[in-house]
Amino acid sequence: MQPDQTHSEVTEPLTILMMVAHPDDIDFGNGGSVATWTGEGHRVAYCLITDGDAGGFDEEVTRTDMATLRRDEQRAAGAILGVDEFHFLGWPDGRLYVTHELRRDLARVIRQVRPDRVVTQSPTRNLRSMYGSHPDHTAAGEAVMCAVYPDARNPFAHPELLADEGLTAHTVAEVWISHMGDGADHYVDTTEAYERKVEALRAHKSQTAHMDDLAGRMWAWGRSQAKAAEFGPERLAEGYIVLDTR
Repeated sequence: MQPDQTHSEVTEPLTILMMVAHPDDIDFGNGGSVATWTGEGHRVAYCLITDGDAGGFDEEVTRTDMATLRRDEQRAAGAILGVDEFHFLGWPDGRLYVTHELRRDLARVIRQVRPDRVVTQSPTRNLRSMYGSHPDHTAAGEAVMCAVYPDARNPFAHPELLADEGLTAHTVAEVWISHMGDGADHYVDTTEAYERKVEALRAHKSQTAHMDDLAGRMWAWGRSQAKAAEFGPERLAEGYIVLDTR
């Protein structure tokens, strides 16, 4: 299947908002894309829904300290990829559900950032991928889609955002759903960004320090996506399903 080329012909700088469940989700699934986009001059902002306080392997680290550590790690990883704008929502890791309050918090960030493109996780369980179907990931994807439509664009949804915070409605033009299996309809060539992606992942020391072959795993995953995209030998890619949400 040939990749959709229409989205790679953008000439004007875009505002791209990454909205995911955990610190490190962006770096695993989209790190190469983010490095590519910032390198092209686009503004990229991160919205991390949970603090990732249920992650890590060191039992001596308190959950409060883990949350602080993971915020610091995400800032360090973002700096490597050219990102310095972060929105940490602080929802509890492992207990994420699609609620009215979560949709409001996501709509708030969308109205603040006013992105042309939102990138998020799949709201659909992938029966062939345990990682891709983490319940926080699917909840994040569904809540983000609800925030994009109808919440952020509807001036009468979450009226306190306008009345109390002055945040006017905003329509997101497109949503990109991270897609780790077959069936993506657009791919970003991330070959030149591979080293920076791995470096960003290594900044998440609490999550990746135990991985002996992190670079090899990321290379193999990028190659599988590039093969699906028919990008040719020795290329790497990250795949998406792109939705027109105007």
